[in-house]
Amino acid sequence: MSREPPYVDLSRGFKEVLRVIEDYGVQLESLWIIPERDSSGSLRERYHGEFVAQVPRNAIVRFTKPYELVLDPFVGYGTTLVECLRLGRHGIGVEVEPGIAEVARRRVASESNPYGVRVEVVVGDSRRVDFRRLIEERGFKFVDLVIAHPPYYDIIKYGDSPANLCNAPSLREFLRWYGEVVDNVLRVLKPGSYYVLVVGDKYEDGEWVPLGFYTMSETLRRGLRLKAICVKNIEETTAKRGNVNLWRYRVLKAGTYYFKHEYVMFFRRV
Repeated sequence: MSREPPYVDLSRGFKEVLRVIEDYGVQLESLWIIPERDSSGSLRERYHGEFVAQVPRNAIVRFTKPYELVLDPFVGYGTTLVECLRLGRHGIGVEVEPGIAEVARRRVASESNPYGVRVEVVVGDSRRVDFRRLIEERGFKFVDLVIAHPPYYDIIKYGDSPANLCNAPSLREFLRWYGEVVDNVLRVLKPGSYYVLVVGDKYEDGEWVPLGFYTMSETLRRGLRLKAICVKNIEETTAKRGNVNLWRYRVLKAGTYYFKHEYVMFFRRV
């Protein structure tokens, strides 16, 4: 067993806090410039549309303590759970697509577990999962952090499940389904803890669709307090890699701009 898992402990003094911030790349500004995604260990194999590891890492190190419980209701390829293993937090991830959940399980199984935490991938619909029962059966009373990285509506088709948010029949239904997930996870989120939303916008018929602000509004309707809106740049994306000039031409022709950012929104349950 190695030394204590990292976290921002303000009681330890400025020098110790600064060391953790520098060692783990903890962002303190609203503009996050991440030059390249972490591709170490089990994250070496890349999947289109997957999470950037530095995002859950920032949230976990700053807003949880060692051995607390992190819940990811859209766990996808398991990046949040990989960070839980590396940082000494228990983690539960729910994924609606069995095939994608299997990838997450393989990643988790191939990572070391230096702190002896419990990390698990569950197949299910986060709108319907009984989270209270799920965590209590595993010995927990509540969740200390929720990290939510939902599909950006229909930009990427992640699977065929009718319950997958990427298959919602309309934007209105997508937002309703997303709101149901928020309602469900809030049943187990500890008061005073953080809900982190990672989301981007989209184009449709030549019009910018502010998906980030729509989902932000749905989240705020649940009584959470917005603490920050951070903007993370996307310098290297699979869709645009090697096609920069083509995308420049497309946006010039359409009179718009191409995306290089996502939102990382921090809400606190009061």
